[in-house]
Amino acid sequence: MNVLIMGPPGAGKGTQAEKIVQEFGIPHISTGDAFRLAMKEGTELGQKAKAFVDQGLLVPDEITNGIVKERLALADCEKGFLLDGFPRTIQQAETLDGILQELGKKIDHVVDLKVDRGFLLARLTGRRLCKTCGATYHVMFNPPQMEGICDKDGEELYQRSDDTEAKVGTRLDEYTSKTAPLLAYYSEKGLLREVNGEKDIDAVTIDIISCLRGSL
Repeated sequence: MNVLIMGPPGAGKGTQAEKIVQEFGIPHISTGDAFRLAMKEGTELGQKAKAFVDQGLLVPDEITNGIVKERLALADCEKGFLLDGFPRTIQQAETLDGILQELGKKIDHVVDLKVDRGFLLARLTGRRLCKTCGATYHVMFNPPQMEGICDKDGEELYQRSDDTEAKVGTRLDEYTSKTAPLLAYYSEKGLLREVNGEKDIDAVTIDIISCLRGSL
């Protein structure tokens, strides 16, 4: 089974991806992991990607697409895979279709974690970290015993600069404009499986697994 998981920042894709691959025994493939593997093994494309990464530059689509193709061609993907973070645009989705066709594969299911924008803002802006030990809290879902103070060492908690409402809002806007159109693309192909991502983690997992097994 070949699955693509989608959802806005904070929707819980990483958490659910881990549970899906455990359930179905397929590899979890993200572009970041594919880059790291290619660079570690020193492939031609991996070396090209490293040159951009080392300069803090975005890796061009041509190289990204090639690295994804190399990863999907490995033996551990023979029984299926879970793609996370790729494709991000319609153009990449069309390229992925071509890659999979060359490899004799196809996407079977596209899982979309549906989460309200207000819920995401609350989830992402409520995170607090300890300056000393790095412990993580959430003002709503996992608050410290004393507001603004770490339970473990009594040190002050802080909010990361990219967790502010303005920064989070920008990330969500970017997702909506660039990635959300993919939902229509895959819906037209009959591959889209929408799941309520606002439930607790285990309930979301049950819904995803039921959805995938029911669609087989």
